[in-house]
Amino acid sequence: MESLSKIQAELKCPKGSLNKFGNYKYRSAEQILESVKPLLQKYGAVLRLTDDIVQVGNKLFLKASATISLDNDCLSVNGFAELGEHKGMSSEQCTGTASSYARKYALNGLFLIDETESDPDSKDNTKPVNTEKKPKIEGERFLKAIEAIRAGEFTAEELQAKFDLNEVQKKSLLLINQ
Repeated sequence: MESLSKIQAELKCPKGSLNKFGNYKYRSAEQILESVKPLLQKYGAVLRLTDDIVQVGNKLFLKASATISLDNDCLSVNGFAELGEHKGMSSEQCTGTASSYARKYALNGLFLIDETESDPDSKDNTKPVNTEKKPKIEGERFLKAIEAIRAGEFTAEELQAKFDLNEVQKKSLLLINQ
């Protein structure tokens, strides 16, 4: 599948649509297909998209498969979207929406298209965690910090908040508090 890795590396598909309500840019399955077709032709590849309905528990999902055939080989990647009702949409429109969504993610997986933070589907709604790298404290300096905690100069919690401690150091701090 050497040709697939070339297609993945050469594929450029900018987010060409704007959701005015959510104020974010996105790319659709149609935009991905438009971008990838010249590369499929260049490398003699065939792309096939199929949809199936699958049931998981009591929920129905549309399973889209993106299958690429090239270099005498085939590779398939699946994308899923839950089938449900949307206010103001017919059942056919809901199915079409689920198909487009699932196909987009199957294509993303096949062609290694990374959805970034501006995509609402990639947003993590958990509270942000401080990702600032904390310095490590090692050897003699750690031992002096232990002595300072015992002397009441600061707490073990303050040390943990300030430094990136390894598991042995964390266990040492637990022993101090006992």
